[in-house]
Amino acid sequence: MSDQRTINRSTERVGGGTNGGLMLLVFLGLLILSGFMISRMEDNPAIGIPGVLLGFIAILGLAGFYTIQPNQAVAITLFGNYKGTDRTTGLRWVLPWFARKKLSMRVRNVTSETLKVNDKRGNPVEIAANVVWRVRDSAQALFDVDDYVAFMNIQMETALREVARHYAYDHAEDEEPTLRADAEIVGERLRADLQERVEVGGIAVDEMHLMHLAYAPEIAGAMLRRQQAEAVLAARRTIVTGAVSMVESALQQLGERGVVQLDEERKAAMVSNLLVVLCGDRDTQPVVNTGTLYSG
Repeated sequence: MSDQRTINRSTERVGGGTNGGLMLLVFLGLLILSGFMISRMEDNPAIGIPGVLLGFIAILGLAGFYTIQPNQAVAITLFGNYKGTDRTTGLRWVLPWFARKKLSMRVRNVTSETLKVNDKRGNPVEIAANVVWRVRDSAQALFDVDDYVAFMNIQMETALREVARHYAYDHAEDEEPTLRADAEIVGERLRADLQERVEVGGIAVDEMHLMHLAYAPEIAGAMLRRQQAEAVLAARRTIVTGAVSMVESALQQLGERGVVQLDEERKAAMVSNLLVVLCGDRDTQPVVNTGTLYSG
């Protein structure tokens, strides 16, 4: 059974206007000839009607002129029937009863509104993206969607909401990409998703990347404290790793040089003291031992 929702897609084709400069010379010539014939009506009344007719044709023909700037296109239709798209720059001309719709093919740079969405973990985040896009097919942009600019803006927000929920804001499991740390990966997926959505409108998405990313205000304070705690833990972990390496090196050098002989109990005490000194937040305080090493 065929799908009744299938739509016949439009396809841009070259067609429409001709060289406007040449046609301008033709109509100016007709106007001059018309004026000359009308001025001779007293001598020869028979040429009056043809002269007026030529003047009417020339004035009517002037209504068919239009101009095209670089990276612009003009779609030409006749009573609703698409005839083609003219992309040739300069002065152009078609028959006056052909309708002309001009649209820009230039690259556009748009930043979406800041949206509140839930990331993969369900945390509310604020997110916005910048999109670089352009019209690729003028026929699809004009005839397959109602308003291609509004269509693009809506699909941009839809793609942003859809992709954002597949990534955690930060600290994902199993080293998965995150919104904050992997902006390039997220941006490419956003671009691909948006391109698929706007293909029907003849739109090409050149770039899309995140412009704003932050936790929603209601959880921003809690998440900031969490990030600070994780930063402190990471710093502590680095300090402990370095301290253990230093203690190991100290014990090894003491043993190799024979500076002092320590039994296991004294080694444990020394290791404990060194770790306290190296890992502590405060500066060490000198202690003067006035007794013997094994007193007590």
